Amino acid sequence: MAERQSTKEPEPNQKADVTDQDTPEELTAPEKFPPDEEASLLGESNDKKSEANALFSSAKYENAITKYEEAASICPHYLDYELAVLKSNIAACHLKLEQWKEAIKAATDSIEGLDRLEKSEAAQQRREEEEKKKAAEEDDTEEEIVSSGAQKSAPAPKQETAADMTRRKRREDILRIRAKALMRRARARSELGGWSNLSGAEEDYKLLSTMTNLTPADRKIVQTQLRTLPPRTKAAQEKEMSEMWGKLKDLGNGILKPFGLSTDNFQMTKDEKTGGYSMNFSQNGPSQ
Repeated sequence: MAERQSTKEPEPNQKADVTDQDTPEELTAPEKFPPDEEASLLGESNDKKSEANALFSSAKYENAITKYEEAASICPHYLDYELAVLKSNIAACHLKLEQWKEAIKAATDSIEGLDRLEKSEAAQQRREEEEKKKAAEEDDTEEEIVSSGAQKSAPAPKQETAADMTRRKRREDILRIRAKALMRRARARSELGGWSNLSGAEEDYKLLSTMTNLTPADRKIVQTQLRTLPPRTKAAQEKEMSEMWGKLKDLGNGILKPFGLSTDNFQMTKDEKTGGYSMNFSQNGPSQ
């Protein structure tokens, strides 16, 4: 099924039809299926997703992952929102299985898909606004007769159009999936541990703390994690820095040994005011 989404490759001796004049937009524009075929593929994908949801509810997480991945492989590659939902659900399965690295990757894929979608829709909205502005300017070229009373009256409040309602609903859906994916990635990073992952978890929870669409339970988790993570992150940083210095010391001793020296001849002194370090040389090693 996934083969239907692949683009045609040039023949071995055939040059790709790309010229220097092509713009980035032309080179990266997604190739879309005809509407009927897109709807058919999306329907198949949604059927697989429903099967996966049922497997997840039955705690059959490995099988659910397989079905979600099948749904993703069928879904047209340019439908970023639908794919982001599937990736976020895959992350939820990996969390249940305590597969932290896989959960981080799936959640990150979901978030990156939503980022692409938001950029695309923002560009589309700008184009629509520019077209409306241009149309309004053309209308202004025609002379209008307005009464003095109408001139003084306040402008009528702008009513939300069907397009505005659709766009608002879409933004709410994107924020909802983004919050879920961030919560899942943050938890996986926190569970996996290590300086880099704990720092990443802190960043995710900080971002979540600014979102207004969290449930009370999720907001409580975010607030708790923002209190408990900083000391864990600092401890992980100090541990990894100590291990790194130990490895560097062993390497340095191997290099200095032929000269009758060791890293003990070089003392690192921390400046408590700036947090920086200075190096001092002592021929007899550290003072006792």
